[in-house]
Amino acid sequence: MSSDKKILIIQTAFPGDALLTLPFIQELKKKNANYLIDVLCIPVTAEIFAGSTYVNESIPLDKRGEQKSLFAFFKFIKSIKSKNYDIVYSPHRSFRSALIALNISAKESYGFDNSSFKFAFKSLVKYDYSAHEVKRNLEFIGSNYDEDKWKIIPEIIVSEESEKKVNKFLTDSGIKKFIAIAPGSVWATKKYPVEYYKRITSHFSESGYAIILVGGKEDKDTCESIKAESNKNVFISAGEFSFIETIGLLKHSSLLICNDSAPTHLGMCADIPVLTIYCSTIPQFGFYPYNSKSDYISYDSLFCKPCGIHGYDRCPLGTFDCAKSLLPEMVMKKAERLLADDR
Repeated sequence: MSSDKKILIIQTAFPGDALLTLPFIQELKKKNANYLIDVLCIPVTAEIFAGSTYVNESIPLDKRGEQKSLFAFFKFIKSIKSKNYDIVYSPHRSFRSALIALNISAKESYGFDNSSFKFAFKSLVKYDYSAHEVKRNLEFIGSNYDEDKWKIIPEIIVSEESEKKVNKFLTDSGIKKFIAIAPGSVWATKKYPVEYYKRITSHFSESGYAIILVGGKEDKDTCESIKAESNKNVFISAGEFSFIETIGLLKHSSLLICNDSAPTHLGMCADIPVLTIYCSTIPQFGFYPYNSKSDYISYDSLFCKPCGIHGYDRCPLGTFDCAKSLLPEMVMKKAERLLADDR
């Protein structure tokens, strides 16, 4: 009889959250070689977990599509329950995640003490608001990850096919030394002003770097706007590459400049210098880049900052001072320091 234990990790949040769950998965598997770890995730992040050698299977939950109705959702839960998981961990703190954990009847289940419907879990782990998200997730393991021991780089396998696609893009474009800039975010108040990104792009382009504007299809118009006012040394990859392909691209980059959004964590997976720009949010929420090559910049001398953990569709005060006060020259200065340190 096999001694393998079946583990389910529930993480149905955004791509950035998915990437920051990987260090926990890596450590869990390293400490328990007999664990078969499945991850329940949203369709867009299935690629991320499938790219981890520590994950046995990624199981997509289409909570806005196929499993949107209550009937379809409970039918989905029934299919998950039939897999007979021994242990469930839920870094995601939603009511839906708790409901899944409650209804699949695993022998053990772990959630955070601030989870919606936390009573669904048999064991609760303290959610440390002062810690980085990676360190918070590692609390499920219970080992000592004090000081810098928690700073574990998420591991994603970039396939040979993906590497070929990236190399072709770089070769066809004649790109050698480049800086990646990711101007997008799901939340409007996390987005550094496009006009400021244009000035940063022009500055580094004139300094001899090619610039690659990265992101999803939804960021393409923004990238086109930035490129339109720049010289021929600016290229757009937004919408052309998957998450894993973007990691493959970033591995070739001298620096990534981005908002407090998923690209920060893609840059971490690539283990390159990352400069994260904070507008309405703050690094203290626990989503900053933490490898030794990276840093962040934030204008904090405002009574209204932070206005929310995620951000808003528009500035609640109508001023957007958290972004406008963080001048491009300040970002350029810190970016140049990171470039110098990495030489």
